[in-house]
Amino acid sequence: MSDVRRVAAALKAAKRILVITGAGLSADSGLPTYRGLGGLYNGRTEEGMPIERALSGPMLQRDPALCWKYLAQLGRACLSARPNAGHRAIARLQALKPECWVLTQNIDGYHRQAGSPPERLIEIHGELAPLFCQSCGAESQELSRHLAGELPPRCDSCGGILRPPVVLFEEMLPEQAIDSLYAELRKGFDAVISVGTTASFPYIIEPVFRTRQAGGFTAEINPALTDLSPVVDVHLKGKALDVLEELLSHITGD
Repeated sequence: MSDVRRVAAALKAAKRILVITGAGLSADSGLPTYRGLGGLYNGRTEEGMPIERALSGPMLQRDPALCWKYLAQLGRACLSARPNAGHRAIARLQALKPECWVLTQNIDGYHRQAGSPPERLIEIHGELAPLFCQSCGAESQELSRHLAGELPPRCDSCGGILRPPVVLFEEMLPEQAIDSLYAELRKGFDAVISVGTTASFPYIIEPVFRTRQAGGFTAEINPALTDLSPVVDVHLKGKALDVLEELLSHITGD
């Protein structure tokens, strides 16, 4: 049995599934992959500082224009692309499996756009919209208008500085997302699939380790080897879009 068929058979037999996704999945939509905040950046900014400092919570407070310079680049990249067949394949898997969850590091919103149910989607790094005012809390859904205007964007109601509900560097992960993840982890998963992420964050590794230790099935889809590769049952080498479509065709018989 080929590795793809082996993974497909495990997913078909599984009741509770967790799909973990990272920047490699959205790379097939044309978004650059990146470390940390959804991708797009490596190394230093034009100002000579590490991108992690520019895209940090403290920088948003200290120099909002500088932080927003790079937030806007990220936002424009996300708005100019669309979900790909990999996102749609995951949404189809969730339609077939009512207890299939998605844990994503991506902030582009493509899982929602592709049809993943929001109640089974954990966006651990938040999302780009709606923007909200740090002074009065008012929300604005007009992300594209603000990205096209003067930066940092300001609240129409009070003039305060807007920000997206994303987790910047040096900020805490959203409590609700963490609670949802660990509530589902306590129930256990029959299969965990990691797609397009090289991250070694505890919330990425722990579901894989826990599931493996409990006798569940684990797999990884990535063009390159990662820290998880020696741990999982199967490493499928390739682009997320191609591999996910092939997996779904075996599961559905299409």
